[in-house]
Amino acid sequence: MSRRMPLIAVLGTLLAMTAACTNKKSVNPLADLGSKQPDKVLFDKAMDAMRHNRFDVARLQLQTLINTYPDSEFVARAKLAVGDSWYAEGGTAALAQAEQEYEDFRTFFPNMLQEASEAQLKIANIHYQQMEKADRDYTHAKRAEDEYRTLILEYPDSKLLPEAKQRLLEVQEVLGEREFEIGRFYYLRQSYPASIARLQSLVDKYPLYSRADEALYLLGQNYEGQIARMRTIPTCDVHGLPRGCAKESDKAKYIEALTKHAADAYGLILTRYPIMDRSDDAKKRLLALHQPVPRPTKAAVALNKAEDDSRRESTMVQKLMSVVRKGPEVAQASRVGEPNLVEPTPIDGRSVVQNEALGVIEPPHKGALGIDIVKPDQTTADASAPASDATTPASFGQPAAAEPAKPDPNELKPNVPDPNELKPTDNGPDPSLPPPPAQVNEIQQGQSSTSKVLADNSAPASDQEISSSKKKKKKGVKKVIPF
Repeated sequence: MSRRMPLIAVLGTLLAMTAACTNKKSVNPLADLGSKQPDKVLFDKAMDAMRHNRFDVARLQLQTLINTYPDSEFVARAKLAVGDSWYAEGGTAALAQAEQEYEDFRTFFPNMLQEASEAQLKIANIHYQQMEKADRDYTHAKRAEDEYRTLILEYPDSKLLPEAKQRLLEVQEVLGEREFEIGRFYYLRQSYPASIARLQSLVDKYPLYSRADEALYLLGQNYEGQIARMRTIPTCDVHGLPRGCAKESDKAKYIEALTKHAADAYGLILTRYPIMDRSDDAKKRLLALHQPVPRPTKAAVALNKAEDDSRRESTMVQKLMSVVRKGPEVAQASRVGEPNLVEPTPIDGRSVVQNEALGVIEPPHKGALGIDIVKPDQTTADASAPASDATTPASFGQPAAAEPAKPDPNELKPNVPDPNELKPTDNGPDPSLPPPPAQVNEIQQGQSSTSKVLADNSAPASDQEISSSKKKKKKGVKKVIPF
């Protein structure tokens, strides 16, 4: 019995020492060999909480880290993670808070280019997620366009550029659709100057818009509408011009300028979008106007075909879901080409009437050829572009029943083209028409092999090459107005 007592005492002492060591490790989280730094402990706990969707706990841990250890190497990552927690939580209020956190990160850590570009991309994605359909509020779409442009311009070496550019193309598809529908609405109301302003701005800003050929065709139709309206203006003598009439010489110059602009719009369809649906209609209108018909290059055909093949067709499920979905359908956005990064000067509807750059001849004195000459009927909407988007219609209706103007008996008919007028196209495009875009015909040194192939194909394309490219086009695209 006396021998067992010392043995029991020794065993008890060992157990007490073991328990003491165990308790010490369990109450001290810093004793973990993998997390010896307290700031790292806080950061790891916050990341674990975010993985389990405990965003409030994660933000509490991150704010403790930022406030307690301002010189820690984890402060920048913690600041970005705070924005990520709001971003992952979702909801309008949470996304607004996430945007503010990302903006603060870019302000306080501008030298961390990779993380700053990631923050900028998420700011743009916040507005992309809240983007609405083309006929609804476009505030988030416009903000998304601006934020993606900022990322591309300020972080040109970021690995996130391909994603940003594709998203920007999708946003510009939605904005382009909005501009097109507004221009179409004004055309149906016979407010030609307002429609011209919208459509011209559209083709300048978004050349990769999926219905750019429709926009150009409608632009030409607007100019022809102005021509028909101008023909109905009575002719006046030079002296004592009453209001609402014009001299014969001014009318002729004005009609000639409008015809030139209409031909430019139709010609751009053939040289930039040769395989699109409106190319055949554009050729017919050029013949009707007795204007030269340009021929696209092989490079232009190849480029337009690549753009058209990259577009996706919405599935039946996507079409059904689009009825109840708040966001727009972006399947038709191009997946090749560079998005436009420059915001051109918008065109005002009044400048269509007054600006000589758009082909309007200024009157020699007041009343000779004023705005009221090309002003739409008093029953229609104001011809000028709206000062704000509050006047944008929520839905775009059909044209109001209106009796068309009687054709001028002296107008040239489309079935009797003058062969002498078409001679310039025998040896290439007419020099009076706008040249194709630079990416089609002007290939700089050091570009990719694909660009070099396009440069070798700068010769005019044959009708067979154009028609063969059209055969593979998906059908079902609506035409704006049957002509």
